[in-house]
Order: sequence, then C-alpha cells, then structure tokens
Amino acid sequence: MPEKKLPFTCEQLERMANTYPTPFHVYDERGIRENARRLNAAFAWNPGFKEYFAVKACPNPYLMKILREEGFGMDCSSLPELLLAERVGVTGEGIMFTSNDTPEEEFIKAKALGAVINLDDLTHIPFLEKCTGLPALVCFRYNPGPLKGGNAIIGHPEQAKYGFTREQLFEGYRMLKQKGVTRFGLHTMVASNELNPQYFIDTAELLFGLAVEVSQELGITFEFVNIGGGIGIPYTPEQAAVDVERVSEGVRKAYETRVLAGHPPLKLYMECGRMVTGPYGYLVSRVRHIKKTYKAYAGLDACMTNLMRPALYGAYHHITVPAKAGQPCGTLYDVTGSLCENNDKFAIDRPLPELASGDLVVIHDTGAHGHAMGFQYNGKLRSAELLLREDGTVVPIRRAETVEDYFATLDFSALPTFT
Repeated sequence: MPEKKLPFTCEQLERMANTYPTPFHVYDERGIRENARRLNAAFAWNPGFKEYFAVKACPNPYLMKILREEGFGMDCSSLPELLLAERVGVTGEGIMFTSNDTPEEEFIKAKALGAVINLDDLTHIPFLEKCTGLPALVCFRYNPGPLKGGNAIIGHPEQAKYGFTREQLFEGYRMLKQKGVTRFGLHTMVASNELNPQYFIDTAELLFGLAVEVSQELGITFEFVNIGGGIGIPYTPEQAAVDVERVSEGVRKAYETRVLAGHPPLKLYMECGRMVTGPYGYLVSRVRHIKKTYKAYAGLDACMTNLMRPALYGAYHHITVPAKAGQPCGTLYDVTGSLCENNDKFAIDRPLPELASGDLVVIHDTGAHGHAMGFQYNGKLRSAELLLREDGTVVPIRRAETVEDYFATLDFSALPTFT
C-alpha cells in the first residue's frame, strides 16, 4: 500500500510530542493556505465567487482567521458558530447562515450580523418575519428529491430532513416578493464526501436551470447560486483528490449555457469544509498497550472521543508510524481506544509495523470532523489542537480539557445536603 506524506519529520514529531502531551490534533498551515488559494484560483472566472468555509468541519478561530485572510467567508449553522465568525472579524454577507429547526435567537443574531440567511422550510418565512423581520436578502435551500442521488453519509435527498421541494420554492419566492424582499439567493447541499467531479457539475447545472425558471416565472432576479459543498478527500492512499479545476470548468460551461442565455450574471458561492482543512489535520497519539488474545490490539492514548468517524461511519483513516517508516507492515492490529464501547476502534485488521508501547502513531485526514465531533463519554477529555506554522514552528491553538473543565457545570457545593 502506498504511504501518505506528512508535513513534518519524525524528529519534529518527537519534539511536538515531548512538548505537548498526546493525544493532540495538529494542522498544517501551509497546506491549508495553498489549498485555499487553489480553490479561489480555480473559480476566478466568476467575479463574485466566494467560498464560505463550513465552520462545523473545524471550528477553531485561528484556522478561521487564516481562511478569512485567504478571502473565505464562513458558513455557520448555530449561535456559537456565528459568534466565532464575529470574533475573527467575519460579519455581514461574509456569513452564510444555514440551519434547520432553527431557534429564534439564532435568526436574531444572524440578522443583527447582516448574514445571508438561508431558510430551510416554508414555515420559516413567517417565523423569521415574526421574530426579527425579513431582511432584504433571503436564500432558500432546495432539496431536489429523486432528481439527485445522495450518498451513505447524507442519505437520499427525498429522505433527508433538509430543504424545500421544487413546488415550495416557487411558493416561497412568491411570498418573499409579496412581502417586499428584493434580493434573492438559491442554495442546495445534497452530498457529503463525494469524489466524483461530475456530481458537482450536475448540481450546478440543476441549480442554474432552476434559478432561470423561477426568475422568469416570478419576475425576480437572483444575486447568487450556492452550489453547496460536499467535495470529498482521498482518505485512502489509492484514492485521488477531486480535480477542482475540472469541476470549475464544468461549472463554467453550465453557467454559460444555463444562466447567461436567460438571466443576468450570478455570483457563484460554495461552502466546502472537509476539502479545505480535512487533509491537513493529523491526530497524534502514543501506543499505550499491546494486547494479544484472539487478535492483536494496539491500544492508544487517543480514543473515539478524539475521532469518531471510524466508529460512526466505518470510515477509513490512514495510520502512519513515522519512527518505523520502511519497516514491513507484517502485523494485523485492531487499533483501539479506551472507551467502554467495542466500536472504539480507529482501524480493524490494519497491517502495520510491529508496534510497542510508547510508539508515536499519526492518524491522517483529521482536519475536518475530527476534534469538532469530540465528546466526553466515559469522562474522556477533549484534546489540544496545535498549528504547524509555515516557518516550521508549532503553536497551541486550543488547550486540552482538564478535569476541572469536565466538572465546571456541576455544583458540588449542594451535594453534602442533597437527600
């Protein structure tokens, strides 16, 4: 099996692990910036192009600030994410607020920030109007149902809880026009971790055609179409990354065919998260115990609370043992954590070099939906996050949780008199 590259040497890794206790996530600033610039360059043919980073993928303000410097907006779906965007200096239409089952206070904050509000349901129009008033610009999330296939992560669109039907879209935009809304956007998001470039081209073509239809029937003009995110990353060494230049060229041709013939120029938006930071994050852990019963187990000091994708989705994450690079991968291990759950496994029957207690292992592609999906079951504490700067220095960008953090929401003072 081909090996995945690391942005640091074995010696750099040892220094990190000697300074910062494992486990921790570390992110590669150079890789993130270069990737962001490549995405912006690919879609530069559209003067209004903007990528809204999906904050849920990796909600760390230091990474968000890096992406803001690269011209990205922020795609938010909750009040804390809105507050994070505000803290790093992203406000106004630099924020796309897309949520579902949304509480009143989140709509209020989004409108106060001047965010683009992307509604998920027809009933949210009167709800938004009542709680904070309709803004001048409103967007709807379209669910194309059986017109688009989904995938294992996000499900089939017709079974997903998200978005408007086609008929509801027309009704909704008609309602907005009658209520005095003057600016309009259209959005969809129907796949996650998709590696087929044509999928995104087809999605864009579908949305462009729909925007023209709605515009012509209702007499409204769209400012932008947001074709969503969902671009996957090559988790296994054999997979190839999505060719964003090919996606861009296909979207450009669809734009020229569907839009320019029947609608004024549109801004093109995207909301990628995983493909922006995912390949540039690494979970670093030490082997704690080697256990041999019916199988061989490599027990790490990290567990499912640090990276739950393998347990949740059966997802593959590549594992490297830098100090044993070049050694034969002659032993099959279940690579496990210490939770009281049998699915607390990073890998099952994974061929690796012979491991020993104390070995440093690196789990790849944890820069999205890694630390962000952490939890505290079994009293486990969430790990630190580090940033490998472009000059090779390493800085902490989130400290590890402590036992005091875990107990912070409990009031022990009332415990002695509790009966």
